[in-house]
Amino acid sequence: MAHSKIYILGIESSCDDTSAAVSCNTQILSNVISTQKIHELYGGVVPELASRAHMQNIIPVVQEALNKAGIPLAKIDAIAFTRGPGLLGSLLVGTSFAKALSLALEKPLIDVNHMKAHILAHFIDNEHAKKPDFPFLCLTVSGGHTQIVKVSSHFNFEILGSTIDDAAGEAFDKCAKIMGLPYPGGPLIDKFAQLGDENRFQFSKPNVGELDYSFSGLKTSFLYFLEKEKKKNLTFVNDNMNDLCASLQKTILDILFHKLELASKKTGINTIAIAGGVSANSGIRNRLRSNEKIKDWKVFIPEFQFCTDNAGMISVSGYFSYLEGKFVDQTIQASAKIIEH
Repeated sequence: MAHSKIYILGIESSCDDTSAAVSCNTQILSNVISTQKIHELYGGVVPELASRAHMQNIIPVVQEALNKAGIPLAKIDAIAFTRGPGLLGSLLVGTSFAKALSLALEKPLIDVNHMKAHILAHFIDNEHAKKPDFPFLCLTVSGGHTQIVKVSSHFNFEILGSTIDDAAGEAFDKCAKIMGLPYPGGPLIDKFAQLGDENRFQFSKPNVGELDYSFSGLKTSFLYFLEKEKKKNLTFVNDNMNDLCASLQKTILDILFHKLELASKKTGINTIAIAGGVSANSGIRNRLRSNEKIKDWKVFIPEFQFCTDNAGMISVSGYFSYLEGKFVDQTIQASAKIIEH
């Protein structure tokens, strides 16, 4: 079965990106993403608006993915969709659409865990990158989640540590908002950080469980620090934007990598991957590459287009489930919280 061509239509709608992809085994034939711009006006994702936009986008996005792949609907072997975690209203749109399509075409339905799909993006065919060997550690960093996961197979994931409050991506975006930067602020912090002095300002680092993360304290200390400085100088933020971004980014990376290094020592695993939207951050990528030399890590970084939310990772995750015959029926429900099989 593994040698035959299996075509999977993947659907991703966990947050504010509507995405559809077609894969042939682990090769991505098309990966279409429609980003919702409306949230920029509100400085963050508005769930009600997100689900409405998904309803408008999903049919054209799926159609475009099929057209780009040159694969008719009839040739699709199964439909994979993001069941969770994510915004419930957004997930409901993708789940309902996938269920209806599966029913109409009489094709198998595959539910995908969004966070596991981020990790499995490493197994998408890419002529420029090798695939990690099992077991490996994956630092999964997104707007909603920060986890260190031990990956022993395509289906065996063990969470060694995770955030007890805010995720790293959330810390980036909220601190950007405090500085008056537009949403999403994470990529802007990354951009300005490259021009600043990362050692100029010091921010607090939390002390929580051995491999767990916390970012709410950093956010609060950053807010108080800026408020104090603005009393002395109203234009403090604008005057020091590059150094503030560089120092903030360094603090977040220090927190992330301290725990990752601990996990590597503890497990004896030196094959290290990153995944999730924040893995597109240049600071994280550079720090990981330097650790490859310093710590003798084998490092794996996904292709840029497969870091943020995308259906390519959903269809390839679906492919591995297809090979194992892991299908679901029409009673399947979307789930906002993380779900384990």
